[in-house]
Amino acid sequence: MGKGDDLLFTFRAFARRCVAPLAVLLGCVAFDTAQAGENRLQAHPFPNPVRYTHHNDDYTVRVRVPGGQWQDLYEYNVKVDLDKPQDASMVYFNFDGAVEVAVQKNNGTFAKVAVRPDAKGVKPLVRDGIVYFTLRRPENLSVEFDDDRLHNLHVFTHAIRADMPAVPANLSPNDIGIGTTPDFTQPVVFFGPGIHSGDFRLRSHTKVYIHGAAILKNPLVIDGVEDVKVVSDGLFTGTDVATIRNARNIEIDGPIAINQPHGTMRCITSQDLVEKNIRTIGAGQWSDGLGHFACERVTIADSFVRTSDDCLTFYNHRWDIWGDTRDVQVRDTTLWADIAHAVMIGIHGNTPTPAHPRSEVLERLRFSNIDILDHDEDDPEYEGALGIMAGDDNLVRDVVFEDIRIDRIEEGKLFNLKIAYTAKYNTSPGLGIENVTLKNIHYTGKGAPSASAITGRDAGRKVKNVTIENVTVGGRRLTAPEAGLLEVNDFVEGLRFR
Repeated sequence: MGKGDDLLFTFRAFARRCVAPLAVLLGCVAFDTAQAGENRLQAHPFPNPVRYTHHNDDYTVRVRVPGGQWQDLYEYNVKVDLDKPQDASMVYFNFDGAVEVAVQKNNGTFAKVAVRPDAKGVKPLVRDGIVYFTLRRPENLSVEFDDDRLHNLHVFTHAIRADMPAVPANLSPNDIGIGTTPDFTQPVVFFGPGIHSGDFRLRSHTKVYIHGAAILKNPLVIDGVEDVKVVSDGLFTGTDVATIRNARNIEIDGPIAINQPHGTMRCITSQDLVEKNIRTIGAGQWSDGLGHFACERVTIADSFVRTSDDCLTFYNHRWDIWGDTRDVQVRDTTLWADIAHAVMIGIHGNTPTPAHPRSEVLERLRFSNIDILDHDEDDPEYEGALGIMAGDDNLVRDVVFEDIRIDRIEEGKLFNLKIAYTAKYNTSPGLGIENVTLKNIHYTGKGAPSASAITGRDAGRKVKNVTIENVTVGGRRLTAPEAGLLEVNDFVEGLRFR
């Protein structure tokens, strides 16, 4: 059977088990799965209009529950690395229990294969030229043949969502075309299978479901509202996921974004944000991943962010935006900066003027259990996989980087803590950087890194109280400033090594 036949077989098997009253009540659809005991698999059909236009034939990817029938997945084409854009691949599915994945490389032979991040512990086996591996929990991974990171396969997975609306029994994957426009006046908004375009402006007290066979061509607009939750198994193509502005109590859970022209998500002067299970691959200009301006109480978790600009950013004033950044937690996430930083903090802020006389603060930011697969920054002024560049009279304080693994630095620094003053972006240097901890950070040493740096500006604009504990480069522990490893200038005080 072909790909459409395999998915249709799965759909028909599930359709006989659908709860028709729920489908009628919600006017919604969802595709479920093969099942074997506690193991369940959910493969999302692709809308018919994009069957060929979005496909990449570099790999054939199949998936099954152990001992079950193999199902073909749709391999999406994704652009990576703005320096010289390349075509990579991406597949996604949901499962519970355990699942087996088979990857066939369709063009040429290979000598070795790796599944990253290494910390996930996924060990591939090769039989008759096909790569097999088993997942026992949802992971977001990169499958790479012969160290080729520009034509790799991204595998994005999630647990099956019990609350995703169900499928009407008479819908075939071949019938999926233009999606029905949701009713945004209702407290529950559903994007069913199909391609969706339009003005997706959300109201307060709304829950949004996006089906795994839904493709959105425009972003969600979450402006001046509160209490919005987005639950997505679906795909955003050629667009960012959302703009969140002047909003409160917002949760974004699960979207996948590919080929967006700029960034993935921009959050502005908003509070109580949860961003989790976000998977994004972008090679557009200025395509930051998850960008934040003057936001407070932000949690980012269980995500995979590959960009051609900074993966995660935390800034204050810019354009018509004013305010501070506070109480940020980032955990259990994979970052991949084809260009620029994995983490960038503090370059934009407010230089005091009579109209706006107050400096701004970024404080209480914590990053833990992070994998950084690559960092590439050609401009020495901006280097740093972990970057704090305090500009525009910003004060950055109380920052923790802990349990972080860096696989490769094509060009750049492991970390860069700097009072910055750039002609391109700043109207004054930063006010200071204080109370920063780097703990249990391990960089393999692969690539062509330059020395990490801690750099104050002058006697009034210093970097103070930095603790470096169990930080290694190529297996060597940092215990003091050292040429080629760590450079520190005269305007740093309270530097401690443990």
